[in-house]
Amino acid sequence: MTETGIRNDRRNAARAISLQQLRFAVVACDCGSFRRAADVLSIKHTVLSRSISQLEYLIGTSLFERSSGGIKPTLAGRAVLRIARLILEQVDMLVDTGRSDGRGDTGHLVIGFFTSMSTGNLRATVGELKKLLPGLELATMERSRFRLMTALRNGTVDVVVSPGRLPSKDTRSLLLWSERILISLPQDHCLAAREIIYWTDLRNEKILLSEYDPGRELEDLLISKLVIPDDRPKVERHDVSRGIIKSLTSMGMGLSLVMESDIGASFAGLVYRELQDGTGPSRVDFYAHWRDDNDNPALKRFLNLLAERYPSPPPALGV
Repeated sequence: MTETGIRNDRRNAARAISLQQLRFAVVACDCGSFRRAADVLSIKHTVLSRSISQLEYLIGTSLFERSSGGIKPTLAGRAVLRIARLILEQVDMLVDTGRSDGRGDTGHLVIGFFTSMSTGNLRATVGELKKLLPGLELATMERSRFRLMTALRNGTVDVVVSPGRLPSKDTRSLLLWSERILISLPQDHCLAAREIIYWTDLRNEKILLSEYDPGRELEDLLISKLVIPDDRPKVERHDVSRGIIKSLTSMGMGLSLVMESDIGASFAGLVYRELQDGTGPSRVDFYAHWRDDNDNPALKRFLNLLAERYPSPPPALGV
């Protein structure tokens, strides 16, 4: 027979081998007897014996030494049975994974954000998700809003949690929670003695903001609170992370606007105070964004959790 013919025979034999044959052989090996294995499997002894003989024929070698006292694997049989066990374990895992993924108990979920997870609702929600679904493979992605929306559209990220609603025709959104806007300042600053600071108190200060998100939201909020340009503090933008902004603030280089979830990461010499206007604390709403055609079961579990934890208020009468 040619080499090509031998290869074809091997492929045909591999296709003919069934998982049932492998399982019968493994159980027989564990029981040390075809008859006992047949009893365990609740099948006829002749059915099991014939199945194993067919497997031996397809493989081209005897798997067991047979005697009146029972069976024991041959040298080749031990190698074959070791591989058979691995195959069956993988198949069982495949079935379990399929069932679990279908319910969203396991699988993979990517959450994108451009806010802090040092404390607050996002941190608490992700922590609860991991407790509910310990088998879930969870990944997080911190990027700018533009890159996150691109990742959401191309399927790299499943859901984006962000301050403010992100404009996109291809996604759905869910209102989640709101966070207070705070001012961070050196502990020896003259305003640090106050429990509450008003936006107008910032008139003669320097405000440090990151070029990265959510710096733009905070600057827009500052402009909306202090409409007259002469009332606004000097804004200094830095091409650094929010963490570096906190370091610069603690060094006395200026003050900084932060969200409530930012205060979990403490810095020596830095304090936080609530910012208010005439109506009370200033807040920013957070939203979840996702693609409606994303059928990831893990995403559905996460969205259900968000809806349970942060139910949207009922619409006002007449709306």
